[in-house]
Formats: sequence, C-alpha cells, structure tokens
Amino acid sequence: MQHFKTLSAYLSYLELPPPEHPMFSIYTAMGEGFLPCPKESSPPISNDCYSISLKKFIAGDLTYGRTKYDFSNGALFFVAPRQILQWDRSAVFEQKGFSINFHEDFLKGTELAHQIKKYGFFSYSINEALHLSPKEERQIELIIENIKLEYHNNQDPFSKDIIISQLGTLLTYAQRFYERQFINRMELSNDLLERFNQQLEEYFDSGQLQELGIPKLEQLADKLSVSQRYLSDTLKKETGKTTTEHLHMFLIDEAKNILLKPGKTISEVAYDLGFEYPPYFSRLFKKKEGMTPSEYREKYRMN
Repeated sequence: MQHFKTLSAYLSYLELPPPEHPMFSIYTAMGEGFLPCPKESSPPISNDCYSISLKKFIAGDLTYGRTKYDFSNGALFFVAPRQILQWDRSAVFEQKGFSINFHEDFLKGTELAHQIKKYGFFSYSINEALHLSPKEERQIELIIENIKLEYHNNQDPFSKDIIISQLGTLLTYAQRFYERQFINRMELSNDLLERFNQQLEEYFDSGQLQELGIPKLEQLADKLSVSQRYLSDTLKKETGKTTTEHLHMFLIDEAKNILLKPGKTISEVAYDLGFEYPPYFSRLFKKKEGMTPSEYREKYRMN
C-alpha cells in the first residue's frame, strides 16, 4: 500500500493543484464552478494529513450506510492521518463545497495539536458524515471564507495562527452539529442499539463466546457497518452508556442466568462467558451489581 509523507506528494497523486503552503491547502467552489476533481479511482492509500471537506452534489440521491440522503445540502467529511482511503469511479460526482488538507506537523506546537485528537468524528466512516442544514452550511462557509482569505494573503508571522484559530472554530461547530444529528437520527440510533444487542445474542447462542472469548468492539461495529467510535458515540447519546458498558451489561445479565445453574463454579461461569481470568469477571460483576457472584448466588437461593 502506498503511503504519502508530504502534503505535496499526496496532492500530486490525487492530480490536484499544488498547495501554496507546503503543509496546508484549501480548494473552494461555493458559488460558480466546481471543485477540482481528484483522480477517478485509487487502490488503498494512506498519508500523514488531515482532510476536511464539504461535498455538495449537484443532483441525485446517494445512499450512505442504510440511509438515503438528498445531497442538495452539504455533507462534511473528516479524515485523520494514516486512515486507509480507497475509491472508484462510482464515487465521482461534479461537486461544490470545499476541501482542506493539512499535514499533521502543521499543528505542531499549538493547542489544536492536542485538541484535534479528541474529536471522535475523525474516526467515523464515510457513511457517518455530518449532514448540514442550510443554516449550518452557511456558518461553515463563513469560516471557510476567512481561511481562504488568509491562505491567499501574503504570508506573515500571524498567518498560521489565524488559520489554525479558524480551524479550531470549524471543528467546534462540527462537534455542535454532530450533537444535533445524533438527536435527529434517534430512530436510527434505536435501531442500532437493537442490532447491537442482536449481534451479542447471536454470538452467545452460537457458542463463540466460550470458544473465542468476549467479542472485540471493532468486530461488532464491523458487523453493523459502522465505525467503532461512531457506534460508541451513538449509543452514548441515546442511552447514556458506551458500547463497552452495553457489552458488560449483556455479560452480567447472562452471568445471572448461568450462576443459577447447579454444579457451576464461579470460574466455570467466567469461562462460559468468555473471560480468560475469573477474578476479572468477579470484579466486574461486583462493580455492576454491588455484590460478588457468590453473594448473588447465595442471595437467590435464600429467596
């Protein structure tokens, strides 16, 4: 797989115009004209750059994940360094919007270098893009206009700080708008929780829990066609609990059933639930239920 260490090499590969700054570039097409189109297809590649882009497709619907969206409004996409990218001709559309690409070293020595890693949407998959309302889109465009003005201005000691400040504002707005999207997509969130629990039940019923151990969260997210970070953020917004907490709830509920079976030791119950170390199971059970597995079993028998 080809990896690009510099912004210039990455943009050259995409067949896009060279950047005016060695570590930062911006292309816009908010009004007339279209964004410069990158090459039509590519095998898997990666690079050391962040990408933020607003895509406005001129006509038609596009299905992302299990949902069809009208792209007369914009969708924001976020890509972090070293994520694997791949596309083919079916993904190419005439488009308006903007595209920002900057090398991770562009942020070195700034507060944003630490903050940007906290924005979970850089770990979301393409089917989890941020879909903007016209009002939200206009707010983003105003920020982009400021960045573009500074980018094309004569460079001075303040230029980089101003651009980074505007980038921070853009990401803060994106975080706000994602919060709105989580709320507006409540029905999809409920469906995601149901399918997550169904995946756990199927995994348990198939005997894989005993054979392969507790499933990895990334494995469960892949089954649901979402990224691990998006799955956790969605469940957290909907239920107040993360993916890990939901997984633990499922395991504890199953533990309660198995603990009531005669002849099962606590260690056997732990192994049946995929725990490699029984003491960890006992600690988790007590943390969630306020009593040890043995105490739970004794309490049930007493009742």
